[in-house]
Amino acid sequence: MRIGIVGYGNIGRGVESAVTAAPDMELAAVFTRRDPASVSTATGVPVLAFDAIAEMKDDIDVLIICGGSATDLPWMTPQLAGMCNVIDSFDTHARIPEHYANVDAAAKASGKIGIISCGWDPGYFSLARIYADAALPDGDSYTFWGRGVSQGHSDAIRRIDGVADARQYTVPVQEAVDKVRNNEHPVFTTREMHLRECYVVAEDGADRDAIEQAIKTMPNYFDEYDTTVTFVTQEELNRDHSGLPHGGSVIRSGCTGNDKEFNNTIEFKLDLDSNPFFTGSILTAAARAAYRMNAEGQSGARAMFDIPPAYLSTHDRDELLAHML
Repeated sequence: MRIGIVGYGNIGRGVESAVTAAPDMELAAVFTRRDPASVSTATGVPVLAFDAIAEMKDDIDVLIICGGSATDLPWMTPQLAGMCNVIDSFDTHARIPEHYANVDAAAKASGKIGIISCGWDPGYFSLARIYADAALPDGDSYTFWGRGVSQGHSDAIRRIDGVADARQYTVPVQEAVDKVRNNEHPVFTTREMHLRECYVVAEDGADRDAIEQAIKTMPNYFDEYDTTVTFVTQEELNRDHSGLPHGGSVIRSGCTGNDKEFNNTIEFKLDLDSNPFFTGSILTAAARAAYRMNAEGQSGARAMFDIPPAYLSTHDRDELLAHML
């Protein structure tokens, strides 16, 4: 499978690593909106201008789009789905139905597959929620993220006027986690489940009060959370916040039995040293599925829960039956 990467930031580098390690893939090119001569890849793969995708579309089996959800993916994924099979990690939960519909229309028109929201949440956590709900229909599901760096939220802060750099940490409220694990079936507001910690480097002369207000009132990102904004120097950010760890849990507690006498808890947990490299691995697995589904004649948008699990794997059916079942 010939893979193209669109965008060479943290996730793009993670995809590059995963594709290089995949036995059934080769990296054809990286496409960028920057000057291609300014981009140096780890593998030495050709770096081409974004506009070159149209010329290269017949030489690419799947494009993995590594842009940001705030402003890149809403237009980029539908546009590129009109030319190629595409994968993205769109993670603005409130806008997923709209994004899905846009990609679906474009991919059906071109006869291609567009798999959206292929990170770990949405993505793998979406699968965990569905499996847990199916097994325990009489119950409640809860998703906790962090403590870790959210790339999408950090990117959204960096796009605010006057911001030079930023890191945003999502932090679960431990009291809320404990109530769920104790089978108390609590009802939470969004604010009661997570905190958001923002570390921001402001440009010289920037209005820090305006930046803080823009962060705390940003719809779909910060307006429903208790958010702290701490201004730091670039040196402090590089020293104290250079890593990109993340993780979280999907927990479902529910009852079984004729009289609902049995309590049960399902927990799916991730602990990640590198959010972008793990996300890149999921995007790469989804690219394998997109290639296989399109080869069967399928087209249109898909989510992770539309993919047969075997289509994600490098293992053949005999191996899956012998070792995974």
